[in-house]
Amino acid sequence: MKITEHIAQAKDTLVSFEVLPPLKGKIITSLYEHLDPLMEFKPSWINVTYHRAETMFKRRADNTFEKVEVRKRPGTVGICAAIMNYYKIDAVPHLICGGFSKRETEDALIDLNFLGIDNVLTLRGDAPKNEASFIPEPDGNFYAIDLMKQALRMNNGIYIDDDIRDGGKTNFCVGVAGYPEKHFEAPNLEIDLNYLKEKVDAGAEYIMTQMFFDNNKYFAFVDSCRKMNINVPIIPGLKPLTTKKQLSVLPRIFHVDIPTELSNSVMKCKSDAEVEKVGSEWLVQQSKELKKFGAPVLHYYTLGKSSVIRNIVKEVF
Repeated sequence: MKITEHIAQAKDTLVSFEVLPPLKGKIITSLYEHLDPLMEFKPSWINVTYHRAETMFKRRADNTFEKVEVRKRPGTVGICAAIMNYYKIDAVPHLICGGFSKRETEDALIDLNFLGIDNVLTLRGDAPKNEASFIPEPDGNFYAIDLMKQALRMNNGIYIDDDIRDGGKTNFCVGVAGYPEKHFEAPNLEIDLNYLKEKVDAGAEYIMTQMFFDNNKYFAFVDSCRKMNINVPIIPGLKPLTTKKQLSVLPRIFHVDIPTELSNSVMKCKSDAEVEKVGSEWLVQQSKELKKFGAPVLHYYTLGKSSVIRNIVKEVF
C-alpha cells in the first residue's frame, strides 16, 4: 500500500520506524531482533536506509596499500523484501544519488517493482567522508529531484534505453526529504523551500523531514509549505538524545539545533543512562504535541535503539 493511502485511510496519527541495514557480516535475524519489540505498535511501514560504498586503503602483505571500495551496510533491497515477507507490512527503501549510476538506479527500481514494493524515498545522499562536496558518479543523478524524476519516468514506462517500447509501468509513491531547519547547503530557508516545491510540483507525493528537537521548527515549516501550496503530507522524523556526545555530534552531522532547555538538562547528567532518560522524556512530550497538532505520522529513527524507542512510543500511542 502506498504511504499516501495509509495516511488517507487513517483515523489518527500513524507510527512508522526507520532502520539501518545490518553491518556486512551480520545476518537478517539481527534486524528482526531489533524490530520485534516495535511490532506491538503495528507500524504502517518500515524505512530502510541506503548506503554508498566508501573508499578504504587495505594493507597488502608487502606493506603497500590497495584502494578498495567497501559498502559497509549492503542489502537494502533484500532487507525490504525480508521485512515485507516476515512482518507482512510495507517497507520503504531509501534511494540515493551518491555512488550509483542511472542504470544501477534503474535496475534497483526494477527489482523493487518486481518485489511489490510500492514506496521509495529519494535522496541525494551525502558526500563521502573524504570529499569536501558531493560529486555524482559518472552518468549518475546529481540532485534528488533528478533521481525522483527517474523513478517517476518509470511510472510512465520510460526507461533509459530508447529501444524499450511500451515499457512496463511501475507504480511507486515517491517521497522526498524536507528540512525544517533548511538543508545545510541552502543559502536560506526560502530558497530551500523553493527547491522543495519544485520537487512536489514535479510529482513528489510526501515529505519526510530531517530530525528536529524543537517542534516550533516543524510547525513553522509546515505553515511555510502550506503557504507555498505544498500540500502533500509532511511526516516528522524523530530521534531521542541518548548520549551526551550527541550534543556536538548531531548538530555537526545533521545540522540541527538542540534547544537550550534540552541541552542544559543533558549537560547536568552524570551518565548516558541519565541522558537517555532526559532524551526520552523530551521526545515523549514532542510526540504528544505533534500528535495533538495533527501530524499524519510520527516517524522514529531507531538507529540501534529499539528498546528506547519502544518505551517512548508506548507512552504516546
